[in-house]
Amino acid sequence: MTPPDANGAAPVPPPAKSVYRSVSKDLPRRLRSILALDDFEPAARRKLPRPLFGYVAGAAETNSSLKDNRNVFADWAFRPRYLIDVSRRSMATTLFGQEYRAPFGIAPMGISAMMAYRGDLALARAARDAGIPMIMSGSSLIPLEEVAREAPGSWFQAYLPGEPDRIAGLVDRVARAGFETLVLTVDTTTMGNRENNVRSGFSTPLKPSLRLAWDGALRPLWLWDTMFRTLRNHGMPHFENSYATRGAPIIARNVERDFGARDHLNWTHLAQIRQRWKGKLVVKGILHGEDARRAHEEGADGVIVSNHGGRQLDGAISAFRALPEVKSAAGNMVVMMDGGVRRGSDVLKALAMGADFVFVGRPFLYAAAVGGERGVRHGIEILSQEVDRDLALLGCISPEEVGMQHLMRVGGVTQG
Repeated sequence: MTPPDANGAAPVPPPAKSVYRSVSKDLPRRLRSILALDDFEPAARRKLPRPLFGYVAGAAETNSSLKDNRNVFADWAFRPRYLIDVSRRSMATTLFGQEYRAPFGIAPMGISAMMAYRGDLALARAARDAGIPMIMSGSSLIPLEEVAREAPGSWFQAYLPGEPDRIAGLVDRVARAGFETLVLTVDTTTMGNRENNVRSGFSTPLKPSLRLAWDGALRPLWLWDTMFRTLRNHGMPHFENSYATRGAPIIARNVERDFGARDHLNWTHLAQIRQRWKGKLVVKGILHGEDARRAHEEGADGVIVSNHGGRQLDGAISAFRALPEVKSAAGNMVVMMDGGVRRGSDVLKALAMGADFVFVGRPFLYAAAVGGERGVRHGIEILSQEVDRDLALLGCISPEEVGMQHLMRVGGVTQG
C-alpha cells in the first residue's frame, strides 16, 4: 500500500498499467496496417487461394445465420456509468478454476494448417503466451499430441460418431496426450449445405485441378510459405485426430469416411463420454434451453452456445440471441458462446447477456494466414486492448461486473 504523503493526505493508488500502444515498429510490415480484427479478412483474401479463403469465409446456403451472428450485436447499446474509479481494472477471468488473462479464447477451426504453416501450433502458441485458451479442432491436420506438448493448457474439440468403440478410442487418446478439457461438438448431425464451397472450388477431399493449381500460382506467398514448406517438412497433410488412429490424407477419395455416422450420436453417447472422460467436459453447439438442461443432467461441466459460425443449419438462431434461455436452463454449468464476435464491445455485450466466456474463430485464423504466430498474437493484443478500454468506458473494473444493467435494446425483434 502506498503510504500517506507528508501532509497526511490519503494515498493515491498507482495508475493502471496501460495496455495501449501505437502501431509498433517491430511489427512485420504486413501487420502494421491491421488495426482491428476485421482488417485481417481482406489481407487473408489477398494471400489465400480462392477455394481456401472461401472455405473459411463462407457458411451455409444464403449465409443468413452468418450475417445475423454479426448483426445482432447492433440491436443492443451500452448504458455506461461514470465517475467510477476504474484505475485498478483487470480483464482476468476464472474458468473451470483456471485464471485467464482475458475473457475470450480461440474457437476450434478445421484444417488450419492449410491456411497457415503449422496453423494449429501457431494458434496454440499465441494463445499460450497470451494466457488464454485455444480449442484444437478434431478436423485438424497436426497430431493432437504435438499441440498438447507445445501448449499444455489447450482444449480439444471432438467430432464423434455414434459408435462406442470409436468414441472410447479417441477419448482415451486425448486423455493420454494430457488435455484436461474435452469439447464435444453436437451440431454436425450431417454436413451443412455449403454452396459457397462449390462456388469457390473447395471440396473434401481436396481435389487437385488446373483451377486450384492456377489459383495457387497466383498466390506464390501462400504456395511457398504454407504449402511447399508443409510438403517438404511434413509430407501430405492428413486428418490426424478424427479418431484414435491417423485418418486419411486430405486428398484421399475415402476421406469422407472420417466424417460419417454422426447422425447416430445421441444422449447415451454423451453419458458414455462423461463416464470415461475424467476432465472437464463441454458440449458445443447448444442453442436450446432444453438441450442445456439435458447436458447438465448428463454431467457436462459447461456448454458453448453456438450455431457453428452459420456453417450448419442456415436460419438457426444466433448464439447471442440464444444466450438468455440457455443461461437460465444451464444450472451451475459454465455457459460460453461463439459467433460473430469481432470487437471488444461484442465480448462485453455477450458477457452482459449471460456468457461466462467468449470464443472467437475466423479472425484469428485469418491472422494466422496473414502473419503466422505473430499475426495471431497481434490479433489477441488488438482484442485485449479493446476489451480493457471498453471496460473502463463502461465503468467496470472486471468482466464479472458487466451485466444486463449495462445494456439497452435499440433494435431487432423481441424474442418471445
